[in-house]
Amino acid sequence: MTTATLTHTSALARLGHALSDETRARILLSLREAPAYPSDLADALGVSRQVMSNQLACLRGCGLVESIPDGRRTWYRLSDAHLAPALGELLALVLTVDPSCCTEGCTCA
Repeated sequence: MTTATLTHTSALARLGHALSDETRARILLSLREAPAYPSDLADALGVSRQVMSNQLACLRGCGLVESIPDGRRTWYRLSDAHLAPALGELLALVLTVDPSCCTEGCTCA
C-alpha cells in the first residue's frame, strides 16, 4: 500500500469530505472519546456493520483513522493526536447561516 503526506489544503479537503457525511462525522466524534471496535461503533450509532465497514474504509483512506489488529478483531482510533482537539474546536463553532444556501443542488460558489 502506498501512503503520502498531504499538503495542508489537501488534508483539509479530506477532512471536509469525511465530515460531509453524517455517519462519518459521528464515527469521528465517537473515536474522539475512545478507540472502538467496528461492531461496537455500529451498534452505538445504529448502522449496519456493512455501512460501518464502508465508512471506516473511507476514513482510513482519508488518513483520519487507523486500524489496530487485536487478535482476531481490529479496533480503530483517530490517526493523529491533534485530531481530537481539532474536532472539539470545530464543535465550538457558532455559525450564522442562510437557510436557502447549501441545500441540495445549491452551488454556493
